[in-house]
Amino acid sequence: MKINWGTSIVIAITCFIGFIMFFVVQMLSSDHNQDLVEEAYYHKELLVQNEIDKVNNIKNLNSKFEIQKTDEGIVVIYPEDFTGKKLKGKVSMYRPSDKKLDFALPIQMKGNSQLIPKSLLADGRWNIEFDFEVDQKAFAYKRELTW
Repeated sequence: MKINWGTSIVIAITCFIGFIMFFVVQMLSSDHNQDLVEEAYYHKELLVQNEIDKVNNIKNLNSKFEIQKTDEGIVVIYPEDFTGKKLKGKVSMYRPSDKKLDFALPIQMKGNSQLIPKSLLADGRWNIEFDFEVDQKAFAYKRELTW
């Protein structure tokens, strides 16, 4: 049987469509979860200016946050500007690769530091966020770390 150029084009297009359909079916049937990092992602986007103001408040402090890895977990040393003051807020730990590992803790300073226990942390990359208020002034601090 002789194949002319028209038949070859039809066979090539059919193979290409089959190739593309194979990948479409693979992507739709995969077990990967395509969730947003935040449930209220679009609502949070509207509050961007507030976040910028909170981060700028942190930059205006005399001292900075210090985060240390220890055998017990992660020790957060708060800036000296907050010594003796009541911080109201939370520490949020986000795991970019698995939202089931995300958790939040209230800020509970002992002296000028706080311990995030090792038992709550899995190996890998974490995004740590501090969102708190002191004397009616809001602050936010964000950092990435690897445990």
